[in-house]
Amino acid sequence: MIHRSTPSSKTPVFHALAFTLPKKAVWLSLSAVAVLALNGCQSKEESSAQANARTQKIEALAGVPLSKLVTFDPQEVKQGGDTGIAITSAESYSKPSSNIAASRKGNFFIGNAFFKQPWVVAPASTDSRDGLGALFNVAACQSCHIKDGRGHAPLYEGDDADSLLIRLAMPAVTEAQRKALSESQIEKVAHSVYGGQLQDRGVQGVPAEAKVSVSWSDVPVTFKDGHVVTLRRPNFQLKNPGYGPFDEKLMLSPRVALPMIGLGLLEYIPAEDIKSQADVDDKDKDGISGKYNWVIDPETGEKALGKFGWKAGQTRLITQNMSAFNEDMGLTSRIRPIESCTKNQPQCLSAPTGADDQGDGKPPVEVSNEVAKFVEFYTQNLSVPNRRNADDKVVLAGKKRFYDMGCQDCHTPRYQLPKAQDAMAKTHLEQQGQVIYPYTDLLLHDMGEDLADRTVAGKLPPKEAQVEFLATSYEWRTPALWGIGLAQKVDSQATFLHDGRARTLMEAVLWHGGEAEPHKQKVLQLDKQGRTEFEAFLNSL
Repeated sequence: MIHRSTPSSKTPVFHALAFTLPKKAVWLSLSAVAVLALNGCQSKEESSAQANARTQKIEALAGVPLSKLVTFDPQEVKQGGDTGIAITSAESYSKPSSNIAASRKGNFFIGNAFFKQPWVVAPASTDSRDGLGALFNVAACQSCHIKDGRGHAPLYEGDDADSLLIRLAMPAVTEAQRKALSESQIEKVAHSVYGGQLQDRGVQGVPAEAKVSVSWSDVPVTFKDGHVVTLRRPNFQLKNPGYGPFDEKLMLSPRVALPMIGLGLLEYIPAEDIKSQADVDDKDKDGISGKYNWVIDPETGEKALGKFGWKAGQTRLITQNMSAFNEDMGLTSRIRPIESCTKNQPQCLSAPTGADDQGDGKPPVEVSNEVAKFVEFYTQNLSVPNRRNADDKVVLAGKKRFYDMGCQDCHTPRYQLPKAQDAMAKTHLEQQGQVIYPYTDLLLHDMGEDLADRTVAGKLPPKEAQVEFLATSYEWRTPALWGIGLAQKVDSQATFLHDGRARTLMEAVLWHGGEAEPHKQKVLQLDKQGRTEFEAFLNSL
């Protein structure tokens, strides 16, 4: 794996992370014993050193010993803390935080309206929602995030890619480009004609950039007991290019829409809590070398920790939302005021816009600050559904297997969110002080060749090639697991992993490689009962 030094942060350390509790030494000894028992194939010295390093981080963030995390914890039923809801229907992802004040609930529903309703081509009588395109992927946020859930890959060759998009990047070829990428001065080396994201639709008179096509091939995987699971490998192709041929070195990064639940809680996790888990050089020698993405905040222009997106390329929800408006729908905002056209797309540049004057000498834009704030509030307050059957014996047996196999090495189970009086706390009233169970470290991990982005020619790019700030084609942000057991209840077509190749949670696990290869090998040792228990735990989340 290619390792890279991560730039240091000037952000003050969040001192609550460094707390020392009277029972900490007891926690560590109990946890070390527990993990030693689960890793008999290693020497006691190796296992103890590895267990202690990661266990200390997990326990410091959780505020409880690992022994409590492994067993039934009534508090974990509320994965999203007091924001969570007890609902198991197709609407499980679409409810506001349970602890939201009545005076703030109206903002949630206004934001929901802007999230769901489609934008239209300018000029139009509905001037608060005109300006779609000229190049775009979808007309509404809800078109990707169906019922606020995850998207899916095209089902067959020729199917529309409504809830999947293709990010684009070129490999750096000059020393200046390599330096800019290594220091996070730029997000990527964009294609000179097609930019940084493929838009497969255009308004009248503006050619779409290309048609996304996918075909599938079967990949059988056999467990130790002979049980076979047939995975499917995607082959993405870009057809009918609208602005000339593609460079064969162009890197394609297919990405399905992520679920919208709990995003305000993830946003409120202190940056130092995430950075403390990074181990770029694998100093503890456990094979896990997560790193954080260091990105440019498009609103402030400053470098900051990336939290959102499949490559952790966005710092905050407001920037994530406005970037999606811009790249997915071709809409401008104060944060992203430039149309998503390149200088080599004259039809796009000359198309009518729906930009309205914002006053105060600001440039006209299509998404007003007011609309942006409503959508931000909505995305901050979509609640996480409570767990189901968390105390069931089969589920608890599967939970133990989850920890036995070391899945928590990347899927950090629990965080304690701060109670603070700063500016961010005032906008996150519902998230303050919550104890949450998202099962993610929000770090980038090398997931191996099978899951790596490919070039338009279908080849693996150079392993060190960066596609989104510090993230390479091999690296993906650990997704949160909360609510994942209801994904296909919300939308029966929902799929898993970044490109939607996995139709089940077990398929998603079996695609793990790179840093997660040893963990996958442990999964492949499971017998029928073990598989049943493991899947029961995942489906309870």
